[in-house]
Amino acid sequence: MSVLPDQHVINQIISGHYADPFSLLGMHSVAAGLEVRALLPDADQVWVIDVEKGKQVAELRRYDDRGFFVGLIPRRKNAFRYQLEVRWGENLQVIDDPYRFGTLLQELDIWLLAEGTHLRPYEKLGAHLQTLDGVEGVSFAVWAPNAMRVSVVGEFNFWDGRRHPMRQRRENGIWELFIPAVREGQLYKFEIIDCRGQVSLRADPYAFEAQMRPDTASCVRKLPDVVPHSESRKKANALNQPVSVYEVHLGSWRRHADDNFWLSYGELAEQLVSYAKWMGFTHIELMPVNEHPFDGSWGYQPLGMYAPTRRFGTPMEFKAFVDAAHNAGLNVILDWVPGHFPSDAYGLAQFDGTALYEYADPREGYHQDWNTLIYNYGRHEVRNYLAGNGFYWIERFGIDGLRVDAVASMIYRDYSRKPGEWIPNYYGGRENLEAISFLKYTNQTIGRELGGAVTLAEESTDYPGVTMPPDANGLGFHYKWNMGWMHDSLTYMQLDPVHRKYHHNLMTFGVLYAYSENFILPLSHDEVVHGKKSLLDKMPGDVWQKFANLRAYYGFMWAHPGKKLLFMGNEFAQGREWNFDASLDWHLLDDPSGWHSGVQHLVRDLNLVYQANAPLYELDYNPRGFEWLVVDDHENSIFAFARRDEQGGEVIVISNFTPVPREHYRIGISRPGRYHEILNTDSHYYRGSNVGNGGDIYSENISHHQRDHSISVTIPPLATVYLRREA
Repeated sequence: MSVLPDQHVINQIISGHYADPFSLLGMHSVAAGLEVRALLPDADQVWVIDVEKGKQVAELRRYDDRGFFVGLIPRRKNAFRYQLEVRWGENLQVIDDPYRFGTLLQELDIWLLAEGTHLRPYEKLGAHLQTLDGVEGVSFAVWAPNAMRVSVVGEFNFWDGRRHPMRQRRENGIWELFIPAVREGQLYKFEIIDCRGQVSLRADPYAFEAQMRPDTASCVRKLPDVVPHSESRKKANALNQPVSVYEVHLGSWRRHADDNFWLSYGELAEQLVSYAKWMGFTHIELMPVNEHPFDGSWGYQPLGMYAPTRRFGTPMEFKAFVDAAHNAGLNVILDWVPGHFPSDAYGLAQFDGTALYEYADPREGYHQDWNTLIYNYGRHEVRNYLAGNGFYWIERFGIDGLRVDAVASMIYRDYSRKPGEWIPNYYGGRENLEAISFLKYTNQTIGRELGGAVTLAEESTDYPGVTMPPDANGLGFHYKWNMGWMHDSLTYMQLDPVHRKYHHNLMTFGVLYAYSENFILPLSHDEVVHGKKSLLDKMPGDVWQKFANLRAYYGFMWAHPGKKLLFMGNEFAQGREWNFDASLDWHLLDDPSGWHSGVQHLVRDLNLVYQANAPLYELDYNPRGFEWLVVDDHENSIFAFARRDEQGGEVIVISNFTPVPREHYRIGISRPGRYHEILNTDSHYYRGSNVGNGGDIYSENISHHQRDHSISVTIPPLATVYLRREA
């Protein structure tokens, strides 16, 4: 005898409000045999087929006109593999019933996901092509512990939330369902009835591909294969190697001239990679490529954390771009934004009707500066979502480093807030202890499990130990952007040379703390937008002086302790501010004056000289690699210092930040010998005045600057000169 469900329960599942569909649908043992129940709206006739025997064994009768079917297979006690033969009008279809499959998540995964220590949560959550019991399909899983019901909707079920309600794993609040016959490339979302009874359509937080704005659906895609981390790529990230980073916004580096449309990942793999290699950069840093709804955020307000943006192509095409960079000998750094996310209705905000991914209190969970929401780092699942995302990009796309955006906004609860607008931590302090714990965990696990990949912090305060190991109470980053050096040096360079002698310390102060962290010297996109002017336009004086100032500054920067980062366009002295919605002004390189191509050639030569001379990089983070030779010549605005390597190699660097050439300028040196001029930013090749030293300079036994030996040099106006000590 059939055990029919209560009509109230049937009403609930048809209306989409029944949270335990597997207890009702599928095959169930009853006293009289096996009963099969199916929810198939608009179906006319349904038969159960015994797959092994290949024949119909029972017809399901329509128990409710809205599409609820029930049928008994008498005298059978053991469940068997079955299919449903469904007639929809004139069409006959044989389908596998999603509700005949067992649970998907294993106990260990459930434990690790709830604990927040699953290294690769993206292998279990989201949408995964899978074959179960010989049936091909897709397994779906999403975390929504407070939802009343979650369904998978998509192209395969008419976007109808009644057809595929999911099973809730009460152990950790994850909903799961295997749907047979779903194919790669099909669009889907999760339809959620939240704890307040409100219905919303949500993109998959773990989707490997997402539609491009304004469309918001997720797309079923195969998980990319693991990319091995080669020894050469590991070495290129090391502290004792030359690191020169070219920061790029893919949407505006170069565009098609006819329609102003973006280049594709494939076109960028050819043009950008070959250009960066020719320019001598060692790394390309990409501003965020995670899928994001608003172009004007430049990618810094992402919602598809696991999906490369479709603006430029598919995930596999992005992976091919990274491969092309690696094949050219370039490492790839990805800007990564684990600090906040936008509040778009299809995204993470109030995901199951509660503040699930964000802090509930706006004093903790709302970013006033960017009108975004702040991740709740106190939740294990949220930290796992973010830390796993870092693993995903490194392991599955071969990303060599993650530059973490706005770290200061993460680690300080009072960041950009007035008194009374923030909540102190447990101990009454201003630090966000949960965010700090998250950063330590992420950096530590990446370092331990993915040796060779690095993390870089954009941290704008003097928080101690950013690049110290977590077990030494540090945050565990490998590198930190030196925002102080950037601010001080740009402030100095914007002064008229006649006033620079009063602000000499702006160029020397950075060395006092240069060894407190593993610093990168950044001239990033943030310095050439929002009315700040381009780097060229910041420089004082006439056209000649502007270009000479910029060249001298670059020469000083490339020799200063710390790795290098330059934003696109700065390498050829673009005159206007960066515009994310247009191409760089490549036509400037065709200017017959040669000003811009001169700067481009200088940056290329700086990169090549930098890589060819170990004193300029090997001891970046050891005081033994640096010595001031002239530090106090305020009147002439001259700086001179020596850079050294482990083998005793030495390069002397001299900068003159006035438009007056200095002839017979004597500098005391520690090591006598022959010095060869290997770079001069005033060379005519760079459109300078071509004042220099004609090759070799020999030290003299004349004491100066409290040293026994010295050299007499000609220092060009507004220029930096490199002298290498020859054996």
